[in-house]
Amino acid sequence: MPKPHAETESRIMDLAENMIRRNGYNGFSFREIAAGVGVKSSSVHYYFPTKADLGACVARRYTDRFLDALGDPEDSSEDAQHLVSKLHGEFARALSSDGQMCLCGVLAAEVTGLPETVAEEAKGFFDRTDAWLQKGLKKTAWGGRLSAEEIERQSLAVLAQLEGGMLIARVQDRPALFDLLKPQLSDK
Repeated sequence: MPKPHAETESRIMDLAENMIRRNGYNGFSFREIAAGVGVKSSSVHYYFPTKADLGACVARRYTDRFLDALGDPEDSSEDAQHLVSKLHGEFARALSSDGQMCLCGVLAAEVTGLPETVAEEAKGFFDRTDAWLQKGLKKTAWGGRLSAEEIERQSLAVLAQLEGGMLIARVQDRPALFDLLKPQLSDK
């Protein structure tokens, strides 16, 4: 049974994640979080002294969960396109669960107005996801034919296509559109 403090902290982070994904980093306040969780605003400050602390923790947790769901690319013997499809599937799962954007994609769009700690955690999502994909791609026959620079370029292109696909699907209010926008690796 989870401890009450851990449960409250988790509920605060869950609500903050939902609000950021829906309204952006500046689209929520501690007062709204407190009301949504059913605690006093001072209780939110107990767990997260500042909004930046909360935003950074939420982004780090989101990244950790995302990468945990992908698993270790070293453990897979999949072909390159299957790795891209696996990554697409995690983005699709996030979009289909509530029709909202990737948390770190939202934060990336707001990066110039974010506290440094939050911006760093958002950047960390892309760095770590890119590293996951590159590591997996290098193990494939497809990756064995390419230079490290080309694998990096292709990996970043896949991430850009996934985030852009989410944006288009969301703005058009057509989450199913995202499934049609699966990135394809180039044979260069």
